Amino acid sequence: MYKISQYSSTFELTKGFFIALLSSCFIYLNHWGFSHPLLNTILGISTLYLLLQEEKKVWFFSGAFIGLFWFWWIALSLQHYGMVWAVPIVISIIMLSYGVLFWLLAWSSQKIPSLLQTSGILLPLLLKASALFILSYIHPFSFDWFKPELMFVESYLGIEKWQYAIILGAIVLSIWKRQLLYLLLMLFAYQSIPSAPFISEDHIRLVTTHTAVNDKWNETLHAAQFENLFKQIDQAIEENKTLVILPESVFPLFLNRSKLLDRLKEKAKHISIVTGGLYWDGRTPRNSTYIFTDNKVSVANKVVLVPFGESNPLPDFLSDWINKIFYDGAVDYVASPNVVDYQIDGKIYRNAICFEATSERLYEGEPKNMIVLSNNGWFIPSIEPTLQKLLLQYYSKKYGTTIYHSVNMSESYVVKNGEIDQ
Repeated sequence: MYKISQYSSTFELTKGFFIALLSSCFIYLNHWGFSHPLLNTILGISTLYLLLQEEKKVWFFSGAFIGLFWFWWIALSLQHYGMVWAVPIVISIIMLSYGVLFWLLAWSSQKIPSLLQTSGILLPLLLKASALFILSYIHPFSFDWFKPELMFVESYLGIEKWQYAIILGAIVLSIWKRQLLYLLLMLFAYQSIPSAPFISEDHIRLVTTHTAVNDKWNETLHAAQFENLFKQIDQAIEENKTLVILPESVFPLFLNRSKLLDRLKEKAKHISIVTGGLYWDGRTPRNSTYIFTDNKVSVANKVVLVPFGESNPLPDFLSDWINKIFYDGAVDYVASPNVVDYQIDGKIYRNAICFEATSERLYEGEPKNMIVLSNNGWFIPSIEPTLQKLLLQYYSKKYGTTIYHSVNMSESYVVKNGEIDQ
């Protein structure tokens, strides 16, 4: 009996691993340059088809390995705090969080029919499909990068909620009736794939920088780093660009209290400049965007902070302890209460800094244009820039937003209707 039980558990773990692997392939294929709409379509459908037929143990293992394959890179940031020893602990917490979440959803899907004393597989299937549908709205520790429908962002199927519902409904019918022909209902969720990439405006220069995290905060290197940034601005002026966009916090100091502000104002007489920098109002630090245009300077502060990286989502007593142990007692950044739009050359842009560009909140009002500044140096080398890009494609498709993304430590790009121009 023990051997049979052991074999069963190993088999369930293997199935969970395989399902999680299928769900993650679209990220790694994109990362390695092998992404294809047909392959992504098949992989996404296969993931959901297999998972919907499984019991709670397999859901637990699937969730745990999804947490691993999608988010292992989060632990990389610990190396910059000299805490490599904590990497396996953080990865284990990530796996356990998503494993328990998936288990609870599957357990509920099995428990409810039992309480209602109903038989058959239809109700459990519908409940599991509903669980997969609402997973996009459940965010452990306020981290909202897991969206099951993201698997279809570069596929022949759509990522809108109604399209995702059609996909799940077709799979449920196919399993219930034991007839694969019901999968043809997914044709109603079809989205066309552009035959050629779009070409973005040539009057905007997106700057990519390659400054490692340790070098970024090394004050002895700042002079050389800043001179390189001004060279980038001068080059944009020589190329007759009207706007130059620099990454998040490329000026890792309180720019509003620095002499560099006057130098940037002088450059802004020839070109509009959007750049990242820190802001200090005498009380609280902020991660901000500085906009130099029309002979004036405006500051847009971050609205959605990175969980644990910039703001601790735990209760105050735990938050203070975490900050003391992991961040040398540093205080959290403070978020701005409202999203910020600003105008350059007659065009309105929504401000977004790194993580917040992947948050639904930043797309309130369906902005037509968004400028995003990022620093991916904390997670290099990893799939984090790829997953971030896929999420920006997702939101660009969903809200029709053109996104101009300037990045440190990975390539900058423009996203329009979900398509990338680098």
